[in-house]
Amino acid sequence: MTQIPDEFQWIYRGVIEVFPDQPDADNAQDNLLVRLQTCDRPLRIKLGIDPTGAEIHVGHSIPVRKLRAFQDAGHTAVLIIGDFTARIGDPTGKSEVRKQLTEAEVKANAETYLEQVRPILDFDTPGRLEVRYNSEWLSGLDLSKILELFATMTVGQMLAKEGFAERYEKGTPVFLHEFFYPLMQGYDSVAVSADVELGGTDQKFNIAVGRDLQRHFGLQPQFGMVLPLLLGTDGVQKMSKSLGNYVGLQEDPLTMYSKLEKTPDSLVEQYFELLTRLPLETLPETPRDRQKLLALEITRQFHGEAAAQQAQQDAINLVQGGGEAEGVPEFSLAEVNFPAKAFYLLGTTPLCASSSEARRQIQGGAVRLEGDRIADPNLTFDAPSDLYGKVLQVGKKKFVRLVE
Repeated sequence: MTQIPDEFQWIYRGVIEVFPDQPDADNAQDNLLVRLQTCDRPLRIKLGIDPTGAEIHVGHSIPVRKLRAFQDAGHTAVLIIGDFTARIGDPTGKSEVRKQLTEAEVKANAETYLEQVRPILDFDTPGRLEVRYNSEWLSGLDLSKILELFATMTVGQMLAKEGFAERYEKGTPVFLHEFFYPLMQGYDSVAVSADVELGGTDQKFNIAVGRDLQRHFGLQPQFGMVLPLLLGTDGVQKMSKSLGNYVGLQEDPLTMYSKLEKTPDSLVEQYFELLTRLPLETLPETPRDRQKLLALEITRQFHGEAAAQQAQQDAINLVQGGGEAEGVPEFSLAEVNFPAKAFYLLGTTPLCASSSEARRQIQGGAVRLEGDRIADPNLTFDAPSDLYGKVLQVGKKKFVRLVE
């Protein structure tokens, strides 16, 4: 394996694959390390993010962190907000067609993205960041250019893309506009003259299309840098908001800390590798100390040292059932109808998705009010004033303070 010089350690940390990659090649066309060492200009490092939702989680932050590593090495991060491609939606890994978003929905989502990645990227050093919206070039494509793009790829090549062949064989519709998605994302690489494109393992096909299109338009093809997809806090499935196994970048310090503190032992080292810059050889020996350090470090990144320390103390206080917790998110009782049974009250909060789930959590002994376990789902609270200021808790990492 090629020895990575110290100045490029953060660029290569956690990377699954770079392509093309010919470790013994001494030319900058086939060896990214040679390009990094010999190029007489900053390389242009592309990352595209489609604003298909309003919230980014720590799994999404992995390629953003890699952008920062390239920035710190003196290169230019080109962050593409896919305001045009998001209206189609990436079909990668989907068993059915994505719901198309409206322009207004995409715009609303896009407005939150830059603020969420601001703690990660260098926004201040001149020449280190370009933020582009791919509607700049995609919304103006005429029919002749679209036909030219379609002519660069066969149906057989498209059906090799993850998910397309499976859907086709099952008789699940594959729509023509979905075929256009990889070509549009690839054309982004042409428009910004990317030297390197970052993406998860599920994006390798799209990155390769970008290489093909750059070659077609007379540009030097970009390198692809493939990064892992982060497993969620359940340790089983890919991190996803819909699965509830995620840690959002906008979550309050206590919620962020509490989720990360329960990271499965099998994932802790990968989380450190992909979400921090702490040297792996210096991590604490005991699994519990590793979990606490991980939670503290990532919470600090997004909320600062003081808030992270407070979140850690709040988590201790809540688990022990004593002391005051300052960082607990609040839930207003204004819309709850009283008198209210415990399962109904819990089901109206963000702690449970439904009243039926709330009932199961109570019956399973997972619910506490001010540290005292609620055992009866039908326990009735007569008035909201009886609950003001109290902390309602599910398990060891979900909390709300009940307020007016």
